[in-house]
Amino acid sequence: MVDDSSRERTVRGRKIRTDREQKRGRRGKKELARKAAAAGERNGDSPLVDPEEVVPEPFVETDAVSALRGRITGWLEADQPVHLIGPTGCGKTALALSAAAARGRPVVWLNGDESVDTAALVGDHAGGERYKEDDRFVSGVSKQTEIVRERWVDNPLSVAVREGATLVYNEFSRSDPSAHNVLLSVFEEGVLERPGKRGEDRSIEVHPEFRAIVTSNDAEYAGVHRQQDALLDRFVGVHIEYYDAETEREIVRAHTDLSDESIGTVVETTRELREDLEVVVGTRAAITAAKGLAVFDSDGSGVDDALLAEVFTDVLAPKVAGEEIDGLELTDLRARIGETM
Repeated sequence: MVDDSSRERTVRGRKIRTDREQKRGRRGKKELARKAAAAGERNGDSPLVDPEEVVPEPFVETDAVSALRGRITGWLEADQPVHLIGPTGCGKTALALSAAAARGRPVVWLNGDESVDTAALVGDHAGGERYKEDDRFVSGVSKQTEIVRERWVDNPLSVAVREGATLVYNEFSRSDPSAHNVLLSVFEEGVLERPGKRGEDRSIEVHPEFRAIVTSNDAEYAGVHRQQDALLDRFVGVHIEYYDAETEREIVRAHTDLSDESIGTVVETTRELREDLEVVVGTRAAITAAKGLAVFDSDGSGVDDALLAEVFTDVLAPKVAGEEIDGLELTDLRARIGETM
């Protein structure tokens, strides 16, 4: 004769175990969802920056700088992406960040190089999390389910178009042109397609406040890629030359503690070398030379031609080290600088 109470205890115990497994499974699902939601914050998925935090420090305001920034912000107001083009060291990046901050919208920063591809712009799968659910729903039989949830991480372009931020894409032309195909639909149709993303949210509608500023060196610079004409046609190009002497003096003054006389000498020498040498002598070179003179002339004895020539030779030497540029070798650089001075 079968003991009914024993059977009841067995069934009841089995039911309790099943209920526990189901509860554990539900808890596991909730924990997985919680982890996935928090993963974005832990891994810094959002590159949004407050506009006041991106303003270059120090940043010099002169009539020339304000006029250029006004052109940039004017085109952005007209809903046109802006391409800043100019020689290295002329202040493109600082100007782009200042113009982006002036809009008062969040800013997303991106630096271009050979490693930037489409995924680096729009996003990619960043691994996944998994757990197993063990369900013993029949005596002697267990059902084991493995649940996997992939986590997608949006990269700068996706964040910028979704949030209506200003994208500042520095060194745009150093990235492979094929990575920029996704920009065509952004500028033309107002839609960003995210290759590799599955589901209904594969596309993002571009926020009406989204704007883009990209910077590039002139085409003759090493490491610069020619971008596709179809994309370049959607930009307006603002060409930036080196600033006038007054602005360059103000920029150098903002970065160093040299006397006005020494700053004037540095800027004048920079502008003469820019005309006479085959290498690029940008405003950045003037700032570096001024910082060097502030150290080497710390006793205030004055900046003579010999010290000035030595400093500029050190500043410009990396541009010709190990190679010959239009007949200018490293051994000739010091003599050429002396002749110019």
